[in-house]
Amino acid sequence: MSKWLFSLVLMMLVSPLFAKVVTQTVEYKDGNQALEGYLVYDDATTDKRPGVLVFHAWDGIGEHVKDSANKLAKMGYAAFIADVYGKGVHPASPAEFKAQAGKYFADRKLMRSRAQAAMDALSQDPRVDGSKIAAIGYCFGGAVSLELGRSGAPLAAIATFHGSLANPTPADDANIKAKVLILQGGDDKFTLGDVPAMEKSFKDNKVDYKLVTYPGAVHGFTEPQYKGDMPGLKYDTKADKASWKEMKKLFAEVFKS
Repeated sequence: MSKWLFSLVLMMLVSPLFAKVVTQTVEYKDGNQALEGYLVYDDATTDKRPGVLVFHAWDGIGEHVKDSANKLAKMGYAAFIADVYGKGVHPASPAEFKAQAGKYFADRKLMRSRAQAAMDALSQDPRVDGSKIAAIGYCFGGAVSLELGRSGAPLAAIATFHGSLANPTPADDANIKAKVLILQGGDDKFTLGDVPAMEKSFKDNKVDYKLVTYPGAVHGFTEPQYKGDMPGLKYDTKADKASWKEMKKLFAEVFKS
């Protein structure tokens, strides 16, 4: 074997070892509002891949959603951490979290618009197969992902983790095209009461959904920063791992991977 051929074969064998997860800041807009999201992907391949929108909880973009995006990238997806609040908007206390999230709960049209802007940004990226998009969301982000589905967006799947489930326009559930996975804490005092109405609406509107409940888990069960020092919020390792496994099964089904 020539030295040139040997070098080429060696490079092909070792190049995957140097592949890495890349995080790219993405500036985009919803109307005149500047937004700043993050695209996270593995650069081991240049092939188009399915995209996953990641919608943050009420406290905005932080380490939790960044960690989720990294894990999705390692699974072979292009993950886009969507910015719902706007560039430079970083609430810093529970009172500010509530005030920011409240703007969108009170204006579902705006919530959908922010979600659609993120979907457009992800779908148009050259690394992404725009026909294969899913959305996940945590708490407030669960509501955002469901509102995107209710707008009629062509999502393949939606997964909510301890998501906000109250819906002022249940008839809009008929617009959901995605398979929906609701991952719910069995002792979640914030969202558990909305489950019966959600299930009724989903059944009435023929939504393809699955509800998984984790006994003993409370709100925020996927978020390690909740140590139990805030009432009703606590991380649960078992429920976190089990819920992520459920999401992976859903994505494998809809993306055939």
